[in-house]
Amino acid sequence: MNEKYKNPKPKEWLAEDYCLGKIADYKPFNFVDGEGVRNSIYVSGCPFNCKGCFNRRIQNFNYGVPYTKELEDQIIEDLSHDYVQGLTLLGGEPFLSTPILIPLVKKVRMIYGNTKDIWSWSGYYFEELLKDSQDKNELLSLIDVLVDGRFDIDRKNLSLQFRGSSNQRIIDVTKSLQEKQVCLWKQGAYR
Repeated sequence: MNEKYKNPKPKEWLAEDYCLGKIADYKPFNFVDGEGVRNSIYVSGCPFNCKGCFNRRIQNFNYGVPYTKELEDQIIEDLSHDYVQGLTLLGGEPFLSTPILIPLVKKVRMIYGNTKDIWSWSGYYFEELLKDSQDKNELLSLIDVLVDGRFDIDRKNLSLQFRGSSNQRIIDVTKSLQEKQVCLWKQGAYR
């Protein structure tokens, strides 16, 4: 096994086996988790175990507090401000918290349509998600931008926009799914 991080096979890690319904944090109105003003939800739990991970404490699926209807209502309310560009899903590993995030993202889409963009960070690569479970594919289809790939400490580069290592990509998910190939995100694409 690569000592920098774990590499799962498709469908090896399933949200139903990992997700405990907890979040590590919710940060409304921030400027660091994607383009524009964002409301960011940090889910608990990540088995990738990337060497040098800056969120190591939230790799535990039992870390944090339970996700609640009150928090969901707060997120929806916080998104109502015109100056908020969108929602960001981070962690931990969002694609192993699909029981929380799919209903939330569907509600955001139902209320705001495409007027708010949705970003997610993931240790999975885009190509891995396409080969994985139905819930991961569903969440992927609901987001606009994916910063993909495991953090690689040997490729760490703090000058990169929205990512920590040069192997990670910022992907325009909508365009990539339409064109059936990875299309990189262009700044300002979802304003």
